[in-house]
Amino acid sequence: MKRLVAVIICAIAVGAIVLGAYLAGLFSSEETPYEPVIDPADFSGPIDNPYYPLIPGTTFVYEGISEDGAERNEMQVTNDTKVIMGVTCVVVWDRVWLSDELVEETYDWYAQDADSNVWYFGEDSREIANGVVVSTEGSWEAGVDGALPGIVMLADPNIGHEYRQEYYKGEAEDMAKVLALNASASVPYGAYDNCLQTRDWTPLEKGIAEHKFYVPGVGLVKELQVEGGSGYMDLVSISTG
Repeated sequence: MKRLVAVIICAIAVGAIVLGAYLAGLFSSEETPYEPVIDPADFSGPIDNPYYPLIPGTTFVYEGISEDGAERNEMQVTNDTKVIMGVTCVVVWDRVWLSDELVEETYDWYAQDADSNVWYFGEDSREIANGVVVSTEGSWEAGVDGALPGIVMLADPNIGHEYRQEYYKGEAEDMAKVLALNASASVPYGAYDNCLQTRDWTPLEKGIAEHKFYVPGVGLVKELQVEGGSGYMDLVSISTG
């Protein structure tokens, strides 16, 4: 009997350690160590988190104003994949125009775990000037040079949850915190009063932050800079096929 009890206690302890490590990957502040546990077996299927659906063939178009002028952003979910840390990631082609001139092109890598958390595994980013790539600064890949994946959308977000969206020390350290679950936002694509609202920032750029608004079944609908400047991006269209 004592041996059985010892085995049970050991199993519970191991389970607690695993759960703790898993949760450490979900919820993290600037001060806490970041040690996400990535098991490729935990990732499969489409990215269908209602707040962040990335179905191949879908294109999201955003328009707004930044401190540099009129901005347009197109995010196309491709049929391409890339294996990172043993996880098959969906490739999203992201392009940014300023005053009708293409200034940035990025290939982002996402995957969804079995609990429907959407993870971000890095990006291949290219800054463009006059049609020529002038910089790849900002590029990083999880598993390379100490970089780690982060979560861009929780499966079950609740007010107060704080989490890392990416982690490449000194280069990519975006973070987010859930502020509301029923916020309102009006954009050209529609008006909503059931938005998930987050505060997004990076410790690498103090005094700068933005709020993002997500709608179930739609995804990201609005970005609004609230600290360190002004600007916004609104969803104007979604197309498929």
